[in-house]
Amino acid sequence: MLPFAEWLPQQRWYAGRQRELVSAESVAITPLHDHDLEHRLLLVSYADGGSERYQLFIAWDQPPADEFTAVATIGAAGDRTGYDALFHEPAARHLLALVAEGARRGELRFTPEPGASLPVAAGSRVMDAEQTNTSVVYDRTALLKVFRRVQAGINPDLELNRVLARAGSPHVAKLLGAIDGVDPEGNPMSLAMVTEYAENAADGWAMATTSTRDLFAEADLRADEVGGDFSAESHRLGEAVASVHRTLAEELGSAPAAPPIETMTDRLAAAIEAVPALASRAGAARKVFEAAGTSRIRMQRIHGDLHLGQVLRTPEHWLLIDFEGEPGTPIAERRRPDSPLRDVAGVLRSFEYAAYQLLVGESVEEQLIYRAQEWIARNEAAFCDGYASVAGTDPREQKALLAAYELDKAVYEAAYEARHRPSWLWIPMRSIDRLLAVGFL
Repeated sequence: MLPFAEWLPQQRWYAGRQRELVSAESVAITPLHDHDLEHRLLLVSYADGGSERYQLFIAWDQPPADEFTAVATIGAAGDRTGYDALFHEPAARHLLALVAEGARRGELRFTPEPGASLPVAAGSRVMDAEQTNTSVVYDRTALLKVFRRVQAGINPDLELNRVLARAGSPHVAKLLGAIDGVDPEGNPMSLAMVTEYAENAADGWAMATTSTRDLFAEADLRADEVGGDFSAESHRLGEAVASVHRTLAEELGSAPAAPPIETMTDRLAAAIEAVPALASRAGAARKVFEAAGTSRIRMQRIHGDLHLGQVLRTPEHWLLIDFEGEPGTPIAERRRPDSPLRDVAGVLRSFEYAAYQLLVGESVEEQLIYRAQEWIARNEAAFCDGYASVAGTDPREQKALLAAYELDKAVYEAAYEARHRPSWLWIPMRSIDRLLAVGFL
């Protein structure tokens, strides 16, 4: 029996580090290539009574390159040794070939998109940047993303990429194929997806923080005079986000519904436990939420977790990536329609983080705060202008609703920072007080 309980906690994508692991058992095993390659669904049980499901592709007695041996070696079972197959090039190529041929192995379905061409003979490498999934790049042409923690239902990353790609959207990496399965209860599960690889792409967060660094280095120049001015890209990003929203509404529809005010107030109540300073602001925050909940709005499918780290700039377009949402949240909740303003608010909050994060750990000088605010205002305006030029409506015109979504995001950020990065807490707290029209710092 493979020592999954010892190996899993060492993986960066494992989400149970703060819980006591009791057992990790195989609940489904599917051979994929003779006795050398298989897929396993694991049930991980915790001392608190909860459980999660993870998936692995296992290569038997096929070690990867030496540099990956430590991370990929699961352990011994009898006289055989199991390895994470994604790190073994022949095994990774075989998975792509199964997608290309539309294979079926047991309850696993490997499905290419119509007309897709997959580089089945290409070399492969595992990307090292991800935290919750594992992606394999094939010759800078295709990317296989394997969802490590799996739930019953259609993963929105696969679902929305498929919808957008088939509709011809230029703002997502084109979907090439998918791997699906069935859990022991007979429910469908999304296991992996293959997309085109976004070659020569720059990360939106890196671009934005480079711009703010340039701004702080030029004490005598305005934001529009600095060489690294980001506002033109912010405008184009706004256009891209609006285009994606429009396509999703056209393809999947929209309907009137009340804003999720109850969810916002519940999140505020939970956040107060982590950030006691929010208690004195709770009454004003509830008024902001209530002001946004007086009428029904158009609700549709959206990204749901959009920020500058979820966008890539290619030479041609801005791309939106990672439509998966929060992996620990039930899929049904992640697929729930919401206002496009949630995505807009996410980007606006990300502009504040891009400007202020360079000041973490520094004495907060008013001059630097002023420069940061200048950069934030310029890029927020550019983004909203770009969004309005495509959407036909300016998100700033829905002032109360946008403020509620921004505040909801900032409350979530405050709770996160209090738990994980206390030195960053002042960033969302400053934003909360701005949205509540009171002072901070």
